[in-house]
Amino acid sequence: MNAGAKMVSFGGWHLPVHFGGLIEEHLAVRARAGLFDVSHMGEAAVRGPQSLEFLQRVTCNDVGSLSPGRVQYNALTTQKGTFVDDLLVYRLAADRFLLVINAACTAKDLSWLRSLAEEFEVEVEDESDRWAQLAIQGPYAAEALQPLVPRPLRELGYYRFIHVDVDSVPCLVSRTGYTGERGFEIYAPAGEAARLWEVLLDAGAAHGLLPVGLGARDTLRLEAKLALYGNDIDETTTVVEADLGWIVKPQKREFLGRDVLIRQLEGGVSRKLVGFEMLGRRVARQGHPARVDGRTVGRVTSGSYSPTLKKNIGLAYLPTELSRPGSGFQVEIRGRAEPAVVVPTPFYKRPKRSRPAGNE
Repeated sequence: MNAGAKMVSFGGWHLPVHFGGLIEEHLAVRARAGLFDVSHMGEAAVRGPQSLEFLQRVTCNDVGSLSPGRVQYNALTTQKGTFVDDLLVYRLAADRFLLVINAACTAKDLSWLRSLAEEFEVEVEDESDRWAQLAIQGPYAAEALQPLVPRPLRELGYYRFIHVDVDSVPCLVSRTGYTGERGFEIYAPAGEAARLWEVLLDAGAAHGLLPVGLGARDTLRLEAKLALYGNDIDETTTVVEADLGWIVKPQKREFLGRDVLIRQLEGGVSRKLVGFEMLGRRVARQGHPARVDGRTVGRVTSGSYSPTLKKNIGLAYLPTELSRPGSGFQVEIRGRAEPAVVVPTPFYKRPKRSRPAGNE
């Protein structure tokens, strides 16, 4: 099927930026539904009698709180409390987990995990070539997917998953996403991806589902203040600085970076990732300096026009004293200081009744 995608190269993958238009695709996800091919994401299997102990050591969230069938947002951390990567952890069984990691970090993450796994009775296996990943997101995602699935999707809770056939293809389906909308992520055998893509587009056509590229995926996640590795978080930013302290669980006895992160949770940080709006017409982009009284005080990590809010928004690391909503600063864009103001985040929150009743 030729969907007319504009393609770009990224990390060895040939990926669609958009199919028709970024704004049209973005608004379709907010109002109806969109289908994303995110098969470039990496997957790693962790299995063995000490798999839980191993994951507790290398991540900051409490993997022990997961029962089979549940998913968790988490981070691989360094001894400094910074990010090796952020990831999703799927607990498949008592001693089996699936990690979903960022595409550009796959080789690095696997090397990191395997070097630490030597101390545990655990096996880390790269399963990235085994899986395709399709995401269906938006208020009508459930209605678009339900005809292809024999189990009621309304029974699948947030951050939970099931093993189920999608149009007779054995898949893992989870109630997760990267858009700020309700939706599902479908992990299917790699060889079935192209056919499932077409089947899902056909099934969702009656609900206004559109194919969506990575351009809209980025603007959607930015509106929801979902961090992007390489922009908003990396090995120079701690989990607390990134305003993700809620995934740090001090009750865990030991994990990489624990002392640093607990000290920051208790004593505060000198900088923080905040959301801002531009007060003029220019768009802030990654790397633009944030300035106050002619001094550089931080940097923009993400920025874009928001199709939902019809404003220019962004994320930046600013000194903590400037992180409160209402604080003003300037973004240097092509040598000019453009006014900006810190605002509450997320920029966009999904309306509670953004889809028909009965599909919670």
